[in-house]
Amino acid sequence: MTSDKKNVALLRALFLKKGLKQIVISPGSRNAPIIIAFASHPDIEAMSVVDERSAAFFALGMAQQSGKTVAIASTSGTAPLNYAPAIAEAYYQKIPLLVLTADRPPMLVDVGDGQTIRQQKMYANYIKKSYQLPVEIDNKSQFAEAEKMVNEAIDLCRFPIPGPVHINIPFDEPLYGTTEEEPEVRVRNYRQAKEKPDDPVLRQFVQLWKKSDKIMVLAGQQFPSQKLQRLVGELSAMPQVIVLTETTSNFHNNAFVDCIDNVMVTLKGKEADFAPDLLITFGDAVVSKMIKRFLRNNKPAAHWHIDTAGEKRDTYFSLTQTVSLLPELFFEKVIAQLKPVKSNFGQLWSNQKQKVSSARGQYMRSIPFSDMKVFQYLLSAIPGNSNLHLGNSTPVRYSQLFGSLPQFTYFSNRGVSGIDGQVSTAAGVAKNSNKINTLITGDLGFFYDSNGLMNNNLTPNLKIIVINNGGGGIFRFIAGPRSTPFLEDFFEAKHHWNAKGLADAFQVDYYRATNEWALKAQLPVFYKMNKRPGLLEIVTPGKESGEILINYFRFLVNEVEK
Repeated sequence: MTSDKKNVALLRALFLKKGLKQIVISPGSRNAPIIIAFASHPDIEAMSVVDERSAAFFALGMAQQSGKTVAIASTSGTAPLNYAPAIAEAYYQKIPLLVLTADRPPMLVDVGDGQTIRQQKMYANYIKKSYQLPVEIDNKSQFAEAEKMVNEAIDLCRFPIPGPVHINIPFDEPLYGTTEEEPEVRVRNYRQAKEKPDDPVLRQFVQLWKKSDKIMVLAGQQFPSQKLQRLVGELSAMPQVIVLTETTSNFHNNAFVDCIDNVMVTLKGKEADFAPDLLITFGDAVVSKMIKRFLRNNKPAAHWHIDTAGEKRDTYFSLTQTVSLLPELFFEKVIAQLKPVKSNFGQLWSNQKQKVSSARGQYMRSIPFSDMKVFQYLLSAIPGNSNLHLGNSTPVRYSQLFGSLPQFTYFSNRGVSGIDGQVSTAAGVAKNSNKINTLITGDLGFFYDSNGLMNNNLTPNLKIIVINNGGGGIFRFIAGPRSTPFLEDFFEAKHHWNAKGLADAFQVDYYRATNEWALKAQLPVFYKMNKRPGLLEIVTPGKESGEILINYFRFLVNEVEK
């Protein structure tokens, strides 16, 4: 059985033939043909999630984990506008989403009809491409054109670079008709070849390498790649090279500087010694504002960005060359020609890392129960071989202070760095994963996306840790907000809420800790695999936690200068 609307019947047929399996649908009436077509087929896993914003982030997490395109489908009007935050995140993180929006026929747009807005190209600034199917398909020519459109849209979700693609589907009433007649569709492939750098570009890089005795390799957010880690590890053994990574880089090597801010804060007055002549970057977003400021103020003579999509990402305002190639392939092509040169640059950075690591250990032994102390303990207690999701604002920044741990695969919505879908995204990854998935989020991030729990597809391997310090803790250690009289009300958004009622309402197992001893007692119970997801709320002192973090950086500076 399928819908008797030929446009969506054709879409479903190609969806299946191209190997897509999963779709997240939010309830509605105008999208009834989509629901009928997709939910009725046994080879399609159709899931219902009421809140469109949460549904889109949930699908993003599923696609993030599987690497395969996941579809989302909504009714018309303001409903598809709620997809926008997740679509923007998918666009900048390069996650394949197929966005299906039901619509009124064009003749009903802008005439005062209910639940009708201008939906065509509604995601124009953060979508790979938008398509609109015809309302009716009455002849072979229209069918062929729609068939071509859908083939192209589905392929574009993953090729040449993954990302979100939008298909707007206008439906006229009646909406609930069905048919047993399956359309005959033809699969076409629209998979553009990726650009390859020519030999002169590679030779230029090798020559530049030979002339440079201060080389910095900086890795942004990316999925784990053992091959890339090995190749970059070989480069880091050369004395002129230092490799900087973050937890979200998913690199693990003792030779790498994996706690950037710890080191950066101690470089005042010595920046020139630590500044590179050649900067090599790859991966997506970098969390550290300190390294961005440092490189913008101490511009390298050359900055090469290795990016599969060929994006000219000039984060440090010094970009001289972009290479359109997988970083693994780029380094594989040139590594045999890259030789060590006499330099103390790598050792200089490594020595500084050792000093701050020693100082960090000393400081951590001296502080009381707080956000920072909780984070240190959690990183040692969360089960290994698991996925660790870091909420935006404070949690992802705290993680950078403790380095990259090999027992975790790190996830975070750092495409556009919003707090709006943290719970939903982690839930989506957990849905498509057989590992334990732990989300560490702040209280505001959790409450903001508490609709992420309003989802009948949640799995027991989802473990949510809410560090509740009574507001937006990040604003306690940013210089600007804490110097204004509006800190508590308008920046921190101080509150006295707790998560227990939400956990109870959505049938999530709830745990609570207000001190270090309770936390140590609760974690083994929390991680016991039950039939439902778990939520652990850790209550910490907000004002004191902010002061402890500010004092941490002061302590590092003083200790390293001794």
